[in-house]
Formats: sequence, C-alpha cells, structure tokens
Amino acid sequence: MSLLGFLSSLIDLLLVIAGFGLIIFLHELGHFLAARWAGIRVLAFAIGFGPALFSWRKGIGLRAGSSEGEAVNRFRGGERNISPTEYRLNWLPFGGYVKMLGQDDADPTARSDAPDSYQSCVPWKRMVVISAGVIANLITAAILFVIVFSAGLKTEPAKIGAVYPGTPAASVIARNAADLGVAEPGLRPGDEILEIDGDAPRSFQDIILAAAMAERDVPVDMTVKRPGVNGVLSFRITPEIGPLSGLLEFGFAPARSAKVFDSKREEERTLIKDQLAKIGLTGVNPGMMLTRAGSITSVLSGEDLRRAIENSGGRAIELEFASGDSGATKVVSTIQPTPALQDSKVTPPSGTTTILTNLLGLTPVMTISPEGAGDGTGAEHPNQRAESQGFRSGDIFVRIGAVEFPSLAQGIAEIKGNARKSVPVTVARAKGDGYELVDIMAKVDSDGRIGFVPGDTADTDTLLAMPPPSVVNVETGSTARTTSAAAVITRPGLKLARVAGTPVANLLEAREALRAATKDAAAAGKDAVVALDLDEGVFTAGGAHRVTMDWRIDASDVKALHALTWAAKVSPAIFQPEEILLKGDGPIDAIRIGLGETHRVMLNTYVTFARLFQGTVKIEHLKGPVGIAHLGSKVASRGFIWLLFFLALISVNLAVVNFMPLPIADGGQFLFILAEQIRGKPVPAGFQNATMIAGLLLIAGLFLILTYNDIVGILKH
Repeated sequence: MSLLGFLSSLIDLLLVIAGFGLIIFLHELGHFLAARWAGIRVLAFAIGFGPALFSWRKGIGLRAGSSEGEAVNRFRGGERNISPTEYRLNWLPFGGYVKMLGQDDADPTARSDAPDSYQSCVPWKRMVVISAGVIANLITAAILFVIVFSAGLKTEPAKIGAVYPGTPAASVIARNAADLGVAEPGLRPGDEILEIDGDAPRSFQDIILAAAMAERDVPVDMTVKRPGVNGVLSFRITPEIGPLSGLLEFGFAPARSAKVFDSKREEERTLIKDQLAKIGLTGVNPGMMLTRAGSITSVLSGEDLRRAIENSGGRAIELEFASGDSGATKVVSTIQPTPALQDSKVTPPSGTTTILTNLLGLTPVMTISPEGAGDGTGAEHPNQRAESQGFRSGDIFVRIGAVEFPSLAQGIAEIKGNARKSVPVTVARAKGDGYELVDIMAKVDSDGRIGFVPGDTADTDTLLAMPPPSVVNVETGSTARTTSAAAVITRPGLKLARVAGTPVANLLEAREALRAATKDAAAAGKDAVVALDLDEGVFTAGGAHRVTMDWRIDASDVKALHALTWAAKVSPAIFQPEEILLKGDGPIDAIRIGLGETHRVMLNTYVTFARLFQGTVKIEHLKGPVGIAHLGSKVASRGFIWLLFFLALISVNLAVVNFMPLPIADGGQFLFILAEQIRGKPVPAGFQNATMIAGLLLIAGLFLILTYNDIVGILKH
C-alpha cells in the first residue's frame, strides 16, 4: 500500500473511532442528564475505562490523570466551590460510564444514605436514569438517519443481477407463472423486488438481511416486477445456507451497471487495470463505460454483456468502452467466448450440497487453479499457503486421502473432512512434455482448508473424475437422477481421447464434438450413441492403453447438450453495481424514513440473537470492536453520508445490546429496579452479586471470542 493509500485508510479509521466516541458520549450524556434531573449526585462522567488519561473538574480545571485525590483534600480543607463531578477521558477507549453516589454496577452492596445518592432516589426515577442512555442512542440514530435520508444515500436498488446456479433463486417457480405466461423457472436478472413478506425493501441490503434473518426451512413470500411481464410475479422462496457467507441466502447478486469498477486510490486502480488486462481487456481503464457488446449497440447494464456472450454462438465479439462524459476516448477489445458446460447440484457423502461443473456427467478432476497466482504487489496471494507445503499452481490432484482423481466437490469435501489434521495427497505436476507424481502430507487448518484457489481440468485436459451418483438440474430443480456417463466412466482417472473419432484436448472441445455427433438425434428428439476412446492408466509406470466404449445418451440429455450456451472470462462482475439515491421527498418524508429505519434495525438486532440460538446465524458472523472498526473504515471510504449511516446502525445496536436483560448491562439493572418497585425492597445483594459475576463472565468471554474472530478474519483477508 502506498503512503497516500495508508494515510487515507488511517483517516477513515480515525473518523470511525471519533464517531464511536461521539455515540458513547451521547449514551453517557443521557444517563448524566437524567441523573441530574432526578437529583442524584454524579461523581464521574467518563469516556473509556481504566486510569484517567486526563480530567476536568469545575473549581480545579484540567489535570493529567484524575483530580479525585486533590478534590477530596480541598473539600476537607473547607473549599465548597469545587464540583463533585469529574469529567474523564480514560486510557481504554471501549465504552464509558456515569458514576453516581452510592451506585456501583460491579458491587451491588455499595450504598450511600446521603439525600442525593442513587439509593435515596425513588425507583421510577432510577428506571428513567438507567433507560436514558438507550433512549439517547435511539434519538441519536433517528437524527442521523434523518440527516442521511435528507441528503440522500447512494446504494444498490432492490434489483436482481446474476442468479447463481443451484440456488433457490435459480429454480423457484412463481405461483402465478401460468396466469402471466411465464414458462421458465427461477428469478431473472433485471427483476425488481417489490415486497418481501409484506415489507418493501429500500435497497439490496434489505434483501440480504431478509434472507439472513429468515427462519431455517421457512419460505419467504416475495413479489417481483419483471420487464416484459404484464403483472406482478408472486414467489415463495426458501433461502439456503450460502457456501461462502455461511448465512441464509436467496442466491442472486445485485444488478450491475455498465461502468467498470473504479477507485479513488491509485494502487487499487492499478490493480483493477492489471486484472482487466489478464482477461483480455488491455487498455480499458477503471471508470470506463461499456457502450457496445457485439450486436447490442445500446448497453444499459452489465447483464447486456452476459447476454451478448451467451448468444454469441461461439463467435468472437467486440466490446467498446468509452470514458468521459463525451465518450471521447474509446477502447475496442475483442473477446472469444468459450463453450459453457453444465452446472449440476450434487450432494457428496459429507451431506453438503454443492454445484458441480460437468458435461452430461463427464466430470473434470480438481486442480490448484493458476488464477490464484500473485498479483506482483508482494502481498500474499491465494495459493501461497499451499505452495509453502510443496504444492504448485496447476497441480492436478491424483489422490486426496482415500479419494482418487477427485472432482471439485469430492476434493473439497475430503479436505474439509480432515480439518485440523494432515492428509496424504498425490498430485500430477507438469514436467517437460509429461507429468511427474509428487506426494505431499498436507496440513489442513481448522476451517478445513489447505490454502489455495481450487480449479478443475475442464479447459486444460480431458482427465475425468467419477461421475456423481446423481445430479439435479440447477435450472429446473428437477428430481435427482443418475447421469448417463456413469455407464461408461466406471472408474476415476480415465482420459477422454476421442469423441466419435474426433481428437479432443479438453472438455470444451469434447462438448463441441458431442454436439456435432448428436446433431441429427437432437433434431429428431431421439437418443444417440457416441463412440468414446478412453485412455486408462495415464500416470502408471506401464503407460496408458486405450479402450473404446459406446455411450448411449438419452434424448433429454441430448436436448440439454444442445441448449448449452457460451461463456467468457469477462463477466458482469467487472462492473460496479447499479446505484440509486435513497432520499426523502422532503423533511417530513426524511423523518418518516429515518424513524422507520431505526425501528427496522432494532427489530433485526433482536432477530439476530434469536437466529444465533436457532443456528442460522453463527458467532463468527458477529463483529467485536476490532471488526466494527475495520468494517467502519471501509464504509467511511464510500463517503461521509455512508459513515453517518453506519454510525446510526451502531447507535441502534448499542441501544439494543445495552438493554438486553444482563445484570452488567442497563437492561439488567432496569429489571432489578423494576423488581424493587414491585417488591417494595431491593433484590437481595447476594443474588445481584451472583448474576453480576455471571453476566460479567459472559460479556468478557463474548468480547474475547469476537475480538479473536475479528483479528483472524482480517488476517485471512
């Protein structure tokens, strides 16, 4: 990272820390003002914990450290113009407190009989004092939200971009599909989500939250407006755990604009340029607009690029990019689409459903992807951990544990099954015109990873893994069925040499050879029989020998083969998400949105705790102070309004967490006072002490776990 980039990140972090400090200050100010209103003597108003860094007290002034000892001595000397309240900034900037006469959260037996002590105040006023911090945070959040929605927040619309194969979004069928003339299943790019369980999402983030906060195996009602459909589609979709996030997801990404990703930081712009060059877009700069994609001469979004590639018929297509408002600078690049294979949903013995790339069941073998190579910046690249154990980019897995020539799904499942262990691995590594076999005892981390970007042999070789026992078509979500390839690929490690007499070097070429061999059968809607030449024992000492098999492909597979489209390394992911300005129509509307957002965030925070107990949200998904600061600095880089929005979210969450019924928190103290109001006497000190210790241990343990997860997460990324 350059010095300028470091300073920019540091400024963002300092802004977040200052914002946290302001939220904590306002929380404690709520307690302080309420205590003064209730006639309770306040001894200290502190930001942070531990010894005082410096303090101020009326009658004494500013001091390094605490002025408490000096104040006591001067009181004893007869001075009466000194304030009893010390305002402190402590060394540990985590939280804060208001210390009142006779009140000590850590010691319930602490008391004072003075008329202005905490205990001398009537219970209902003490409940107001205890609640005032939470109320201050909610008011702060509401004000911040009103400011944000008065100025306008740039965010992603509630609109669908890419739909991921094998996810609920890819196979769900609209309940009124027949009435509206919709034949194909699944949500589609360009769909605009109008409602989720009766609530209108304001942005794409609302959709992500709706999925994550759903109950496991409980469907969510969704209404969708689709371009070209005369009416509103009604779906009932059940979110599933996402393979990367570990949270419940629907299975689609936000809509993409036609603008290439950009950044204000020069080092990030350089990295974007390098990545664009790697996928064949040399000369294209960050921030350029795609204006033409093949025959599509008026590009509106990144999805137009996807359509142009899918409909290319395999022919090269021209992409035109323009920069500036006038589009004076133009760059024209030509890309060559490649044959797309099938994506099928499979469930390996581990029980974790995954998506497997294959060709009618012909399944490539898992490799270490060369795409994980370093970017030249000196930073750790994705394959570095594996390379430190002796692996190399491009290695083909001959064996992982007990699995020979594993597919991507089998290989990942076998590695995950050996978490925190060492597993024997054999790889085939390119050497001259052939390969050498290398044995490695690989260490698997606690997350079930060796540390590399997984790939497969689909576009580099015809080496085959075992076909999956059964697959589900990700487009239709059909019933699992056996693949026809299972009849001819009876053991892993076979290498496809010819298809109907045509030599093939990879599965992409095999796809085209199969389409040519089954052309007549596809036209007639019949089964086809294709001769395959397969090499056995390609890595054995005796060398390979060839066998010929007749492969009977049923009519449905022939149809699926000829329905396959085209793909390219250039995808809509190179474009920035679409943006809208989320803004109230006026001050009243901004207040309405701000209050609504405060209420929504409160509910979601409570639901998060419920989902923790249900298991759909895990402890590693929560953020501690380090994670919040790290996330906040990233949000701050998007602009000041986004920082205010983030601080409003934090303020609401602080209010909710503080009012949880834990003895160490305001919510627990409120319950003790409420019990005192009902009983007519305080809750026994012994009970308060026991619950206080339990609450303190719980909070301390949670703090340590979250901080550890935060640090590990930052180091991994």
